[in-house]
Amino acid sequence: MIAPHTAAFWRATLALCLGSFVVFANLYVTQPLLPMIAEQFGVSALQSSVSFTISTFTLGISLLFYGPLSDAIGRKGIMLFTMVGIALTTTCLAFAGDYQSLLILRAAQGFFLAGLPAIAVAYMSDEFNADALMIAVGIYISGNSLGGIGGRLLGGFLGENFGLIGTFEIMALLSLSLTLAFAWLLPASKGFLPKPLRPKSMLHQLAAHLANKRLLLSYLIGGLSFFIFVNQYSFITFVLKDSPYSLSAQFIGLLFLTYLSGTYASAISGKLGKRYSQPVCMMAGTVIIMLGSAVTLVPSMYAIILGLLINAFGFFLTHSTASSWVSLNAKSGKASASSLYLTFYYLGASTGGIYLNMFWQRAHWAGVVLGSWLMLLVILALGYRLRHLHGISQQTSL
Repeated sequence: MIAPHTAAFWRATLALCLGSFVVFANLYVTQPLLPMIAEQFGVSALQSSVSFTISTFTLGISLLFYGPLSDAIGRKGIMLFTMVGIALTTTCLAFAGDYQSLLILRAAQGFFLAGLPAIAVAYMSDEFNADALMIAVGIYISGNSLGGIGGRLLGGFLGENFGLIGTFEIMALLSLSLTLAFAWLLPASKGFLPKPLRPKSMLHQLAAHLANKRLLLSYLIGGLSFFIFVNQYSFITFVLKDSPYSLSAQFIGLLFLTYLSGTYASAISGKLGKRYSQPVCMMAGTVIIMLGSAVTLVPSMYAIILGLLINAFGFFLTHSTASSWVSLNAKSGKASASSLYLTFYYLGASTGGIYLNMFWQRAHWAGVVLGSWLMLLVILALGYRLRHLHGISQQTSL
């Protein structure tokens, strides 16, 4: 087993962080480019947002497939195969002649994007000892966050300076380079023990998770929170592109630095969950998102930035506590329970734009905030129900 701070530890951890960067940078690279995509292909705001959400949809569905497959045939080969697939689909995106071709390629890319997130922690569990695992997972999750922020920053900068085609060409070259580094750095599996692939058993386990009210409520809270949060960013790009802000794609990309407040919220979520209970933290995070959304209604660039900082803090507080709640409350099959949470999470991202677009069409950003508030009230009610179930279980244990 790999011990902390050894050469093998740093090679493996760096490899997985580079892989994570490739995944999340490619997933989010189109988000600051949505106004450019809408203009170049002559589509509406909602239609352009599909170039982002279709990848999150296929990613969310594919997460359920890769985990059991890697249990049967191994981890590294699948991760490497899917990373090559990411680089190839990004290359093809540079040659997409029409919007339909772009969507087909982004959907295919989502299938490949799911490989590493579904398997990385399982690889670490196989190869690292307990102390090394705790350290490595924390570093890896930070890599996820940096990949998401980095992809948006790169998208804005490259789009502004090299156009849409140039953005995909440079991202493809970067992805291929990091994939080669990943293949060289990641140690071969030594602790992997293959398990037979049993689809029927897997389906029964997923059904058991969905029948567990404590898990189902957390799936809905996480999925619906991302349903609102990530799609608010998609619509705010159109607000900031138009008068009176008239921001370029490069500056819109910088807006995603507001995610950094969420990184801090994730870091302290464990302490807050122990002190106040995780359901209370989920509810608090939801209220914070409501506050941040209201602040963005003030017609000022500074107010919008402040509101998004508040939103990111609230969302990641909710997401982090909901995710850890799943691990703590899954009676068996913790890996499949976590994969199901991520499926709800990314399916929420892929469908929220359709919901918020109904409000955007009627009242633009004020409508988006109203639609967000309505759904956040639903999430708050789900959190209250989960808090009630948590209270009952605590009384029973006493």
